Amino acid sequence: MKSWKIRILWSVLILAGAILVVLSYQNYHDTHKERWSIIYIPKAKENTNDFWASLISGTRMAAEEYGVSLEVMAPDHEQDTEQQMQLFGEAVQMRPDAIMISPSVTYTLPYLEEARQKGIHIIYVDAVADDPAPELIVSTDNLEVGRKLGEYARSLVSSDGRIVIVSQMKNSSTAEQREQGFREGLGDLEKNVAEVVYCDSSFSKANALTLDLMEKYPDLSMIAGLNEDSSVGAARAVRDRKVQDRIAVVGVDASLETMELMEQGIFQCVVVQEAFKMGYLGVRETVRLLNGQSTGLFVDSGCELVTRENMYDARIEKLVFPFKEDS
Repeated sequence: MKSWKIRILWSVLILAGAILVVLSYQNYHDTHKERWSIIYIPKAKENTNDFWASLISGTRMAAEEYGVSLEVMAPDHEQDTEQQMQLFGEAVQMRPDAIMISPSVTYTLPYLEEARQKGIHIIYVDAVADDPAPELIVSTDNLEVGRKLGEYARSLVSSDGRIVIVSQMKNSSTAEQREQGFREGLGDLEKNVAEVVYCDSSFSKANALTLDLMEKYPDLSMIAGLNEDSSVGAARAVRDRKVQDRIAVVGVDASLETMELMEQGIFQCVVVQEAFKMGYLGVRETVRLLNGQSTGLFVDSGCELVTRENMYDARIEKLVFPFKEDS
């Protein structure tokens, strides 16, 4: 009888040990998958402008280095907000481990609750949506972008100089924060901002809006663009009308054309985001989150003020042209 009880006790202990091993393995497997799956949904395809090309390239490099499966699903253009939300819904149904998204508008994402119920982590890159409990945001500090732009801009206009803002998308978190920061940077000259218009992240619309503003305000002293499309579109209008001696142009984001316009004296300054770094950090921090490692809520990818005085510095050139081969 005694030996029978001992055998039962050993059987129970062995079974309990086996269960613990299985549970431990399952927990380790869940938090240390050999290959995490991530879907990234930017605001636009990489061929729309240099910013998205650089950011998406950063995500791909990090995915390769960290050994994760990355799929990029992008709307055709930044103004295609409905297409972006449709892609988000499709991504949720694909059940990846994480979805990185750069929302074009601040509204609550459809399918957000469904995604979380499925155990999908949602990471915001570049911009945020209305979310009561975000897990991770990887972005430029857009208030700081605007402040840097405004602080430099105030040195270029007189106390009564009229200023207009050409912004990218209405109800976009990046647009709202950059405008707020720009106004703060202007200080007491904030009262000189006569109007804000939105180009829907279109070079041609920004150009047309700027031409209208120059007609509406003959005494215009400055135009501030808040992303690459709005900045370059506005600068083209000033160049084509040959009014760069009268109207100063400041902007956000850089490209080869931006630097050429700065060389020509059209742009007085641009604030450049570290787009490639932002994409890289987005994937890196997502992997850390998936592995159960500690991450902060907000990761700042950084920005730099570029003027004609520092545009040829090695660091600035590397920032503006991240794929340029060293000579």
